[in-house]
Amino acid sequence: MTAKDKLYIFDTTLRDGEQSPGASMTRDEKIRIAKMLEKMRVDIIEAGFAIASKGDFESIQAIAKAVKDSTICSLARAVPGDIERAAEAIKPANSGRIHTFIATSPIHMQYKLKMQPPQVLEQAVSAVKLARNHTDDVEFSLEDASRSEFDFMCKIIESVIDAGARTINLPDTVGYGEPEEYGAMFGRLINAIPNADKAIFSTHCHNDLGLAVANSLAAVMHGARQVECTINGLGERAGNAALEEIVMAVRTRQDMMPVETDLDATHIVPTSRLVSSITGFAVQPNKAIVGANAFAHESGIHQDGVLKHRETYEIMRAEDVGWNTNKLVLGKHSGRAAVKARFEALGITFDNPEALSAAFERFKDLADKKHEIFDEDLQALVSDVKPQSVPETYQLGDLEVVCKTGQQPTATLSLTIDGKEHTCSATGSGPVDATYKAIESAAQSHTTLKLYSVNAITQGTDSQGDVTVRLEKDGQIVNGVGADTDIVVASAKAYLHALNLLAAPERSHPQREGI
Repeated sequence: MTAKDKLYIFDTTLRDGEQSPGASMTRDEKIRIAKMLEKMRVDIIEAGFAIASKGDFESIQAIAKAVKDSTICSLARAVPGDIERAAEAIKPANSGRIHTFIATSPIHMQYKLKMQPPQVLEQAVSAVKLARNHTDDVEFSLEDASRSEFDFMCKIIESVIDAGARTINLPDTVGYGEPEEYGAMFGRLINAIPNADKAIFSTHCHNDLGLAVANSLAAVMHGARQVECTINGLGERAGNAALEEIVMAVRTRQDMMPVETDLDATHIVPTSRLVSSITGFAVQPNKAIVGANAFAHESGIHQDGVLKHRETYEIMRAEDVGWNTNKLVLGKHSGRAAVKARFEALGITFDNPEALSAAFERFKDLADKKHEIFDEDLQALVSDVKPQSVPETYQLGDLEVVCKTGQQPTATLSLTIDGKEHTCSATGSGPVDATYKAIESAAQSHTTLKLYSVNAITQGTDSQGDVTVRLEKDGQIVNGVGADTDIVVASAKAYLHALNLLAAPERSHPQREGI
């Protein structure tokens, strides 16, 4: 320890973040994100919920093999089957953790668990003891801690620490907490529990009232030394505390914070973009730290101040979090070595030379359409060439759209479904509407379009359009993403991507209870 305590960063993008409706990721996509988190020097990566599905289990296992420098964690309910499955999933890790939990608030115990407090206490202790048979690193969470009774929390925390838990997490599961009361709860518990010094106390906050980061920092000020958070604040409902905001708040306000982190913040923006491109959840322009406008100044007074002395209106340096760190501009004359090096800098690797060659060909095709290629472009195109665990039931062939003022647009396309080619045509209120109706005339998917979103990946009229399509069918929600310099083509790619996900339900993450 230095003069300041270390604050452990526990990233749950791959577990709690994936519980955002439609944010399911493939194993390859999860590994890409995990490798970027490792490069960022995240202390603990919660890689998934091993019991949730075969896909989740295999993803955790693959990440445990691929990541060497971060602790790999699996969530598990306080039941033997969950814990055994989590233990098996993290077995290949250099450093593995089992994170087990049970609800402790009166409302959860009465209505969800239908258990009395003594039963909950007994099950919690048994779960921790079982987890300790598999690893020395066991975390225990009191689900809905912010609505739990103080005396019962004292009893259960003291008992699970005696049973071997080395991290105690007090989640604000429903975003109910308020910074002053939530922070004070940590201080009271740490002071009241006799063996509190044998465990690290952790905070896990949801953003239902927009207070997740504030609550997390309040907990740190009262003794928490681990923060559970996600890239871009991704998570179910209103999301989780945003990793980038936590880390930069701690770093920027060292005059007040009793802690410091080991995180390499220069990888924040690239990781944010990677998560956004994989999940299809766009980052709002005014999002702190990673939003496009986070370091932009339009006001004349602000511009004048920044030009005279940056710190008049900027409390952080943009380059410290990864903005504008790439001085290498790629274009149509860039060679394979330069492109490969840039992919590697973004945490993108290829399993074989053929995959790299396919990526390079896609790069050259894109370079023929636009003058400069940026990191965001590379992240968008790589999903088209990396091997995926989902078969392409639906494949787009030719697409022709005719638009004329005063007339309805018409889309004509060829679509391959399970190896059989179809030619489809339809009119619509716009070119995208016509294209989707043409696809549906052959696909007959009976899905509901829940979201259609378009974002420019970079600046300029030659920018690729990044399209997100959210489809729902029989309660299952998936996000499809597509990118192209032609926005109608990007829209078709996104729609077909979503259909392919629905056609492969084993790939999608089943929603499970969590903290």
